[in-house]
Amino acid sequence: MKSIAALQTAVTAVMFDGEPSDAELDAIEQEQPLILAEVDLLDVEIALLDRPVTELDDRRLRRARNRVLAARRDLINRAGVALSGGAA
Repeated sequence: MKSIAALQTAVTAVMFDGEPSDAELDAIEQEQPLILAEVDLLDVEIALLDRPVTELDDRRLRRARNRVLAARRDLINRAGVALSGGAA
């Protein structure tokens, strides 16, 4: 029986160390307001799973959704400015 072993060295030049790169960390930092808004929305949705929704709960949910939409808008606008060279 033949052995099925790799006959060549690894194709990648740099081994993956499991840590995010500086560019990935910068992207996460830019998306942080959106991430936090989505976490807040999830918290509200989880709180409403096992009880009837009151008027106050409805407002909390609507405000959390609006914060997510505003954070997405801001993130897209910042990306649009960076892509267009800042001329607007």
